[in-house]
Parts: sequence; structure tokens; C-alpha cells
Amino acid sequence: QVNLVESGGASVQSGGSLRLSCEVSGPGGSSHCLGWFRQDADKGREGREGIAAINKVGVVSYADSVKGRFTISQTDTRNTVYLHMASLKPEDSSMYFCAAWYGLCSHAESVRPVIRGQGTQVTVSS
Repeated sequence: QVNLVESGGASVQSGGSLRLSCEVSGPGGSSHCLGWFRQDADKGREGREGIAAINKVGVVSYADSVKGRFTISQTDTRNTVYLHMASLKPEDSSMYFCAAWYGLCSHAESVRPVIRGQGTQVTVSS
């Protein structure tokens, strides 16, 4: 069973930066597609927005809403996945979840993960 644990969420001012981390453990974790989605507390699964994805060889995919501002990366062993967030806006405020899944490694697929973490809150104030 793959286990994902996020950290790094915080409250920041608009224009600020954050780095989210996702610790990946358990058998087979390195073979999944890994990524991030965000979901507001008052929205159900339909309100999820896929943000970024990265495959085993480092090919990445981003949502248009974060392209050019967010960067996904991973360690060589894929035991940690990062989401570097810059030029943060109030509309980026949300709970961010690390996700793992098989199949198409697109940011859009991150909203239907096989495994997800418990989430980390990001709040951006204007």
C-alpha cells in the first residue's frame, strides 16, 4: 500500500511563494504517476482541480491556471514530490492533496487518484 504524506502548507501574502512536499512510501510508489490536486473545503469531489503531474522519467503536466507559476519536481528515487508555488494569488487558496495513480499521467487525471494524502492547507491573503 502506497502512503502519501503532504507538508508545507501555510498562510502567505499574495505574490508570495511556498513549497509543498509529499513523502511517498510503500511498495510500488515509484511506479505510479504522481501529482497534486486541490479541493476547497465546501466543495465535493466535483470541485477538485488537477494542478500538476509528473511521471517516472520526469515528464510534467500543468493546469493552465498554474502554468508558469507552479513547478512540480521529484527526487531521483521518487520518495519525495514537490510543488513549488510562486506568484501566489488569493484564488490559489485551497486544500492541496498529493495523489498517485496509474494510466495517463496528466494533471487532469490527478483528481481521480488511486491513493491520496491527507492534504495540506494553503491560504493566500490579498
